[in-house]
Amino acid sequence: MKNADEARSALEGGADILDAKDPAAGALGACSPSALLAIVAERDAALRESGAPRRIPVSAALGDAPDLPGALALAAAGAVACGADDLKFGLRGVAGEGEAIRLGRAIVRAARRCAPPGRRLRVVLVAFAEAESIGSLPPRVLPRVAASAEADGCLIDTALKDGRTLFDHLGEADLEPFLRACRRRGLLCALAGSLALGDLPRLLALAPDLIGLRGALCGDGRQGRLEAERVRRFR
Repeated sequence: MKNADEARSALEGGADILDAKDPAAGALGACSPSALLAIVAERDAALRESGAPRRIPVSAALGDAPDLPGALALAAAGAVACGADDLKFGLRGVAGEGEAIRLGRAIVRAARRCAPPGRRLRVVLVAFAEAESIGSLPPRVLPRVAASAEADGCLIDTALKDGRTLFDHLGEADLEPFLRACRRRGLLCALAGSLALGDLPRLLALAPDLIGLRGALCGDGRQGRLEAERVRRFR
């Protein structure tokens, strides 16, 4: 979600995670610190009002990362300071495993060093379904990279929001080994990429830990406003 209003709609619809991002800035576009702070505040206010025992995590997308470990480590520290529970970094700017591990480690270490005692924090590394055409890290090696970087999870998303979905690029023969490799290493495994209601049977059969959605939850595509009723429909 882009702001506190969308966070409220997601909570009303029963979302499991509030995913803070700026869809105008790319697949994993980072929102501003003020937007992230407002989303965290909306989550905390809803928790106080409802008295619910479960705290909904706030995930912060922090960009389709270039190979700039220092800058990204600072971004991770800033997101943690704003109250994010989960951090997502897209490995679009690197193609080699060694580079990706080095970048991932810098992010993980900075995030954990800055996290308050007792905060549950997860760092999720992201590979893209179109990796071959955009020259980025192949999804099949992401679990190995994430484990070596001591990250907590892996996500496959689409980098290009051009109407094609995750399943236009990768089929079950590609995704099942990826999910098995994540589970074997104890990593959270997630799938996203312009997914729609009609994709649910295939997604449920694959059984990832998390499914990421935005466009299907908005009234006018991913640039539109997230709607509570659409969240309920997917739940």
